[in-house]
Amino acid sequence: MEIIGTIIQVLPLVTGQGKNGPWKKQDYIIETGGQYPKKVCFNLWGNKVDEFNLQVNDQVKVQFDIESREFNGRWYTDVKAWKAERTNAASASGAPPASYSDPMPDYSAPQIDDDLPF
Repeated sequence: MEIIGTIIQVLPLVTGQGKNGPWKKQDYIIETGGQYPKKVCFNLWGNKVDEFNLQVNDQVKVQFDIESREFNGRWYTDVKAWKAERTNAASASGAPPASYSDPMPDYSAPQIDDDLPF
C-alpha cells in the first residue's frame, strides 16, 4: 500500500534489547492532502530509521504493510513502512499532494439510474 503526504510530527525514538540484539523503532505522523486530509501514524524499524531520515515538513511517498495482532483479547494494528521517498510535488496552495493510492469514490458525481423501483 502507499500513502502520499507531509510529515507533521516525528515521535520519540524507541529502543530496546531483544533476543536477537538491540532494536529501534521510530513513529511518524503523515497528513494527506485533499479536501478531507487524513492523519496516519506509521513506523520505521531498524536501519530504515537512519536510511530514510524523515523530518517534519518533508513531502513523502511511503510504501507500507498493515498488520494486526491480538494480545490478551485486544487487537493492535501496525502500519510498518518499508520504503519512504521524498517528493517535491506540492500544489500551488502549498498543501500536501494527493492522498491514498486507492482513492475514495466520488459520491458527488451523478449516480447512474439502474431502473430499480426502490
